[in-house]
Amino acid sequence: MTFARPDLLSALGTPSGTPSWISSLRAETLEDAAFFSGAALSHLHLVLECEEVPLALLRDRLALRAAAACVVFSGRLERTAELRDAIHHLRPGDLPGPAGETCLEWRRAVARPLSVKALARALPGAAPGQIATWLDAGRGPSVTRAAIVLEAVLSEAPRATTPALVLADAALAQPLGWPHLVPLLAAGLKRADLRKQGDDLRLACHRALITSVVEAVRQAADLARRAAHLKAVAPKLRAKGAGNAVEMFLTRDAVAPAALPLPDRAARRLCDRLVDLGAVRELTGRDTFRLYGV
Repeated sequence: MTFARPDLLSALGTPSGTPSWISSLRAETLEDAAFFSGAALSHLHLVLECEEVPLALLRDRLALRAAAACVVFSGRLERTAELRDAIHHLRPGDLPGPAGETCLEWRRAVARPLSVKALARALPGAAPGQIATWLDAGRGPSVTRAAIVLEAVLSEAPRATTPALVLADAALAQPLGWPHLVPLLAAGLKRADLRKQGDDLRLACHRALITSVVEAVRQAADLARRAAHLKAVAPKLRAKGAGNAVEMFLTRDAVAPAALPLPDRAARRLCDRLVDLGAVRELTGRDTFRLYGV
């Protein structure tokens, strides 16, 4: 028996991406919240199966969003623009700083297929054995597992907010059969939620996922359209190495011209050409040290 490939338009359902009934009603009880978050995750699963969605790019952009949330939890002032700068303007031997390291941890966590080894590489402060123990603490449905892991990590290491949320998203992804971690919980939770336990934390996680899935699906739809346009204009690019450059734009939240596989002047011209074609955007608003993204 064969099954039709999920169609992006039918999976999205509405202009905002997610069926309106999922986010239109407030989940007051744990049972209601579990129902709505389950529906949201099922819808997101369909979207993640759509070939039109540039999944690596989506994960990288959601990782930046999660990092920004973790920075807020830590009480720091850096926001999305500062986080991009912190990691894209690093030179060999430079230290990224606390906010930059948070962003790098999330980016490393989504870059490789999900495994204890990959998570240990993403979170250098956590040993593989400890990561495996924390993940094994999760039992039950996916959101319950995520809440249990989140609580277990924060109980042992109250300041390890980023590792706790990374591992909670990993615990969420495993029973859903997702090969990569998809950052969802951090952007939907509040700082006060991280101090909750038991059913209160589970309810907070369900509500956070409803909110985050709506945004993730909206981004998936937007990136699918933008990626299709970039692929459509790619044959017009004559620069040697332009094909590899396009692939970089399709997998990374932001790209500096210096990172492209072209000479410096050619890289800047290619970025300007892509902006003129409406295929990428300049993300900083600066005249120098620019960053570009789909």
